Amino acid sequence: MATEAHAERRIEPELQVLRLQSWLRGPGDANVVIDRFAGDDWTVVVDDRADVHVSSADGAVYLGWFPAGRPGSGDGWVIAVTGTRGSTGYRIAFSRETPATVVAAAIERIRATAQPFAYSEEDL
Repeated sequence: MATEAHAERRIEPELQVLRLQSWLRGPGDANVVIDRFAGDDWTVVVDDRADVHVSSADGAVYLGWFPAGRPGSGDGWVIAVTGTRGSTGYRIAFSRETPATVVAAAIERIRATAQPFAYSEEDL
């Protein structure tokens, strides 16, 4: 039994060395994300499943929130940016359990990159 007591004493300091942290977990409040899109440049639609769809005025950026999971994939959040003739778009998906503040940070970073489009003769 002395061996068990020794093992218990040895484990305790090792846990302190790990410096365990408390991390942000749980879905949080989706309004932290959705409320950022009030304004003329964004369209917000709530469908019959209570899924929320947000798109930019030019249709280049999409955000979807699927509280019950997106049909077919189970995703909770989807952010998509369409491509252009010269560059490929992208899609980011988060689970339903991803904290809303994490999704909000991602979408804010994307929104911060928005710049007026410079048209050229090739675009007309």
